[in-house]
Amino acid sequence: MGEQRPYAYASRNFGSGFLFGLGLIAFIDETVFHQLLAWHHFYDRSTSAVGLFSDGLFHAFSWFATVAALFLLADLRRRDSFWMKRWISGVLIGVGFFQLYDGIIHHKLLRIHQIRYGVEILPYDLIWNVTALFILIGGVLLFIHTQKQKKLVSEGG
Repeated sequence: MGEQRPYAYASRNFGSGFLFGLGLIAFIDETVFHQLLAWHHFYDRSTSAVGLFSDGLFHAFSWFATVAALFLLADLRRRDSFWMKRWISGVLIGVGFFQLYDGIIHHKLLRIHQIRYGVEILPYDLIWNVTALFILIGGVLLFIHTQKQKKLVSEGG
């Protein structure tokens, strides 16, 4: 039974990792690009005060997601059901999904902000979105690998 326990909680392992990935990349994005480099705010289509307020909400979201993910992780550890590979697949998918969503939806479709202003944006967009795609693909491949492991164990092999 102990051997199958992490597999029984596969969805919770993935969900905790996904939420942690969202929180982690949102925190990095907000800290590096919004605060340290000051390239943009979460919402740049208004005043600086509105931009700073939107950054605060974005920062709160990143911490809420990270803390919630860690509570789920602690529960998995308490149940002796933590599955590192499945959790990391969730982290990578969360990071890649968020970054790709940000790069396509926020930057291009909604235009609420760009990565950077006053420069040729194409290289920034390519690096941002291609990196996101590689991270997402890596997470999906690891997820598929864990699905195969789970299936083997559930079939008794």
